[in-house]
Amino acid sequence: MSNNSQLYNRALLIGKWYRSDRDDDGHLFTEFAEISSDGRYEFTFIQHDDHGNVSEQSVESGDWGLVGDIHFTISKSEFINEAHYAADLEHDDNYHAYRVLNLNSQIFEYQHIISNEVFILRRVIDNIALS
Repeated sequence: MSNNSQLYNRALLIGKWYRSDRDDDGHLFTEFAEISSDGRYEFTFIQHDDHGNVSEQSVESGDWGLVGDIHFTISKSEFINEAHYAADLEHDDNYHAYRVLNLNSQIFEYQHIISNEVFILRRVIDNIALS
């Protein structure tokens, strides 16, 4: 392992995360990520129109892992506007690897190995009311 690599605790990724951003047309785009301890994930992508209404929603599920500072996903299934599509596991687009730039209890920042695009997810904090 090179000196620049860092070991990240896999358990820090487990839980619910989100990010919101604007696309090139200025429309709101939201991602919700649920990362499970058994190596499964579910990502929900929501695209909004000019009026803030949901124009498209897709849910991707598959497997994930974290080795050192490399986070990877293997997409196995996708629902787009409630229609189900099984992933073609022979297609390169269903495999992604990212370099983790920052991971703590609140922030997950990572960079795609090929496109260099950087993503920043924030942990979803569940409101738990104690009686």
